[in-house]
Order: sequence, then structure tokens, then C-alpha cells
Amino acid sequence: MNNAVKLRKDLIERCHRIVIKAGTRLLTDPQAIPQLVDQIAWIRSTGRQVIFVSSGAVGTAMKMLKLKKRPSHLSEVQALAAIGQVKLMSLYQAECQKRGFHAAQLLLTADDLRARERHLNLENCIEALLSRNVLPILNENDPVSVDELKFGDNDSLASLMGSMTRADLTVILTTVNGLLKPNEDGSLGDRISVVQGVTKEQHDMASGTDDGNFSIGGMTSKLKAAEILNSAGEALWIADGREERILEKIFNGEDVGTIFIPAEGMKHKMESKKRWINTFSTVKGKVVVDNGAVRALRKTACSLLPAGLVGVKGSFKRGDIVEICALDGKVIAKGKTNFSSSDCRKLVGKQTADIRNAIGSATEEEIIHRNNLVVL
Repeated sequence: MNNAVKLRKDLIERCHRIVIKAGTRLLTDPQAIPQLVDQIAWIRSTGRQVIFVSSGAVGTAMKMLKLKKRPSHLSEVQALAAIGQVKLMSLYQAECQKRGFHAAQLLLTADDLRARERHLNLENCIEALLSRNVLPILNENDPVSVDELKFGDNDSLASLMGSMTRADLTVILTTVNGLLKPNEDGSLGDRISVVQGVTKEQHDMASGTDDGNFSIGGMTSKLKAAEILNSAGEALWIADGREERILEKIFNGEDVGTIFIPAEGMKHKMESKKRWINTFSTVKGKVVVDNGAVRALRKTACSLLPAGLVGVKGSFKRGDIVEICALDGKVIAKGKTNFSSSDCRKLVGKQTADIRNAIGSATEEEIIHRNNLVVL
């Protein structure tokens, strides 16, 4: 058994929860949804939990209304998404029922994941659905989404769902069999079986292949999805969804597609709170630290103390998420601050024993506690 196959089989053996994403191009054939749900039912029969991210609402509506060209006006596209989503979910529900389980629809905007309370509500809802043996089907809420609330594409949504739900594996079904090396003449060459830690070389490969062979976002968006999942200690598998019984091949550990694993391997998984800080939270400001603090944070992931603080940028309040920057401006960590920006400015360079005198009241000893801090 070669290393690529062994790695796949070991990963699949450990998998309990999986996120699967299928794009619009894979859902245009009338038989696509029955075949896809049939494979999902097979995975579920092995005792694994499945969360499904589905595109295709706009494409479904265009077929219903016999439109050959996608509208250019946002409101028209949003209307198509609203029309198509109803049809799409009716098809999924019918196929799920035939196989003895139900489907549930969750339509999301990026704000649903950024806001901590809504994030937790969504997480709890998905857990409740899975506990009732229901298949959660997620899509972007296109009829109400505007640019600042968009995920960008469903590759991003799938990776965020994989991270949020602590899925052991996220599978993106696309229209190519993995990440392909570009040839000198610009054509696509050999498939890369395993990527351990996404590098600049892979990003360069992806930028050279983002053309009509890929869905919106292309391979670049899939590499970004891999980075999100790998940062949390999870894996991404991309494969050709047009290949017959592709999900069964994946869950039999066959060497198909490309699998992306963290640079350090599948050893350390980030806890849920830190995943939210790292991936979902909105940054409100920055604190700048000296070289000693940079070394300490990177080496031991310790708390950030006032003594290492040299500057504060922006306006934020206690409990907000801030970036921790080195003297050269590079972001080295993110965390939830115990102090407002005005109080942080009072604490620059102070020793822990001086905090009370500087602030005027009893408070925490750390600018950011290590339990609320993620080193990047």
C-alpha cells in the first residue's frame, strides 16, 4: 500500500462527521440529485454524520424558467435564487424520504457566523438535526445577501461549516480530479495526490488554472478552503463529482482527487472557541508588541501581558477581537482583549503589578489571556 492510499484510509477510518459540498455544474443533470443522495445515504449507513452544502438554486430556476443567460441585475439573480431554492429542496427532501430520512434547509449569510450568539445558535441547531438523523442542507441566503454579507462562494461556506462543526473531513466535489500541475504550454498536467500544508507553489498553480474548467472561485477558492480547514487541524478532499460513485471511492480510501492536510499532520485540532476567534470573528483593532513578546507567543502560546505592549491602533472595547502585530506590522496572533483601546494605551510597557494603578480599578492581569488567543 503506497503512502497516499494509507493516509487516505487512516483518515477515513477516523472520520465520524463529514461536510460534503456539490457545485451548480454537478446538479444540472436530472439524475444528479438522486445519485448524490444515494451516495450520502450509503455514507450515513456506515454510522457517519453528513452535513451537505449545496449550490444550484439559481441554475435550477433558470431551467424552470427556460432562461439561457444568467441575469446581470442583482435583484433578478436574487429572485432566481428564491425560486430555485424551493424546487431544489423539494427534490432533496423527496430523495431523502425514499431512503428513510429527512432533509432540513439552512440558509445563511456571513453575519450568521461572525456574530458569536448566532454562530452558537447555528451550531446548536445543526447538532439537534444530526441527533434526529436529519440531513442538514446549507446554502448561502442569496435573496437577501449583499456583498458585505456574502461568503464569496460555497467552497468558503463548506470550509467554514467544516471548521465550525469540527468535521473530521470536508469533501468538495468539483469538475476536475483534484489539483493539477500546469504544464509549460498552459495545459493541465498530472494530479497531485496529497498536499501537506498549502504553499505559494500551489497558489501559483491554482492561479494558472482558474478558467472555464472551474466553478465560480475556481481552484484558488479551494486552496483558501484548505487553509481554513488545515488551520483548525482538519482535512479537505477535492475530487471530480462527475466520476461514478465518487463518494464511495473516497470513503473506501481510494487514491482519487487531492487531499489537503495540515503541515504538521492530523495531530492537533483547535478548540471551538479558538476556531471562532481565528476564522469567524470581526477584528476591531490592533495591538503592537515588542520582539520579546513575539518570541514568547510563538514559542509557548502564552498570554499577552502589558510589558510586551508597545502600541495600540484603532478603537475597540473590552471583549472585542484584536490582531496582535509585530513591530514590522506582521500579524502574528488574534485574540479577545480584556481591555478597551483607551485602557490598553495606559498599559503600554507596564508591569503586571502596575495595572491597578494605571487603570484605577481591579482587573485582569493579561491584555489577552492565552485561552482567548490564537497564534497564526
